[in-house]
Amino acid sequence: MAGWVEKAAPGVSSATVKLPVSTAVALLVLAFGWRVVWFLVRQWPLWLAGGLTVVAFRLYDGLGGYGLSGTGAGVVVVLVAWALLHRRSFRVCVYWPVRGWIRGLVKYARGWGELMAVCKLSKKVRSNHRVPRLLRTRSTSTVDRVRVKTLRGQTLADFAENTDRFAESTGAVDCRVRRLCWPGLTIAGRQLIRRRLRARVLDLWFLIRDPLAELVPLFPVDDRPNLKRLPLALREDGLTWTLRLLGTHVLIAGKTGAGKGSVLWSLIRALGPAVRDGSVELWVIDPKGGMELAAGQALFARYCYGDRTSTDDGQRLAFQTEYAEFLESLVDRMRQRQQELRGIFRTHKARPGDPHVVVLIDELAALTSYVPDRKVKARIEDALNLLLSQGRACGISVVAALQDARKEVANNRGLFPTRIGLALGEEDETDLILGTTARKNGARCDQIDEQTSGVGFVAVDESREPVRVRFAYVDDEEIAHLTHAHRPQSLPVDPYPADPIEETHR
Repeated sequence: MAGWVEKAAPGVSSATVKLPVSTAVALLVLAFGWRVVWFLVRQWPLWLAGGLTVVAFRLYDGLGGYGLSGTGAGVVVVLVAWALLHRRSFRVCVYWPVRGWIRGLVKYARGWGELMAVCKLSKKVRSNHRVPRLLRTRSTSTVDRVRVKTLRGQTLADFAENTDRFAESTGAVDCRVRRLCWPGLTIAGRQLIRRRLRARVLDLWFLIRDPLAELVPLFPVDDRPNLKRLPLALREDGLTWTLRLLGTHVLIAGKTGAGKGSVLWSLIRALGPAVRDGSVELWVIDPKGGMELAAGQALFARYCYGDRTSTDDGQRLAFQTEYAEFLESLVDRMRQRQQELRGIFRTHKARPGDPHVVVLIDELAALTSYVPDRKVKARIEDALNLLLSQGRACGISVVAALQDARKEVANNRGLFPTRIGLALGEEDETDLILGTTARKNGARCDQIDEQTSGVGFVAVDESREPVRVRFAYVDDEEIAHLTHAHRPQSLPVDPYPADPIEETHR
């Protein structure tokens, strides 16, 4: 074409840049030396051993061999006495840190690159082979917590898909993946620093011994229960799991024999002193005819039960109407508290005479799905949804248990911030109860052994990863002691002055 002048494409000179050998060595030291320094800084046992060696030489020069031997024997005696007199603190301060450091070097660092390559978690960027980096290993009596620095672009799901390979390669019973958060700062009720997730840092929990295989002993009951930290269960890492009952609702799901009664009675037992003092009231609905919770009726401010074996439609309708009136009376109380708190306080503060109300429902499906009368069912659902959506700020917590985790049975499960999944029958039920990614993150409720009643996974809205726990079994003798020792000062209100069946016949 006339007038067209083709311009040469811009190019890059291919001239070779030559560097002196000393400059190249200096660049290599700067590129890789900081990694060596950081590795040495994190190996605190090496520095401790070095410091003790220097001290030993100084003692040998000053006191001789006998003085050094006597000092060493004294240190050993102190450590043994510490371990015998206060075993817990010795484990936390001495045994577990040393054990974690040794297992981090011997168990996890060896073959880490090969394991990441097999799991397709290592990447080749240009000419460099990048591998997720091990940061540290912390141990308890049952769990090794391995902290990992991920590569850019990797997510928790990438590691969660390979937990079976991690456990098999390290000889662990199981493996789970946990996110980490920077702690927030709250002073005088004001949040100064928000709690946020840490970028590119994960914890791999390797379960080396399952503490939940055996029955969990009962936890000690505090004379003044803290509704923000109620000790109810044992975690798989050997620590105590505490329930924050204040400002939450709890949904418990599990098939027959999974241990829902253990969860309910553990909660009642932990609240016993508060029930006795009048700072907590228990309102109980037991649609199973009172078979599960009737033994603790002396502790309940309100108690409503039904007979699920009844075949008479009139009797069943009478029971279900009682459920609706029971919940509606609590809604009225909630409305009254809203008027009292409006413009003064944003949340209710429990105290004797104005207690925190805990509503216990042993079978939620009996109130939501198994009610044939549409009007009664609508009354129950409206009252229950109001309590779930507005009751937390008014000092009302709903704790509901159910066997069937299907959507049509627990359609309001999204209103329960705290959810507990015990042994379930199907894989899909785990995600329905605990969240859409719960099973992928390690919550395998469908694989819980039927012989380990009370074992389950807990999911809280604040944390995306469920925690595996086991609740203690509360036997009849302990229940009898509980009702005798923590009977409230005021007599409970019985909604049935006579037998409900007799009243229905009349």
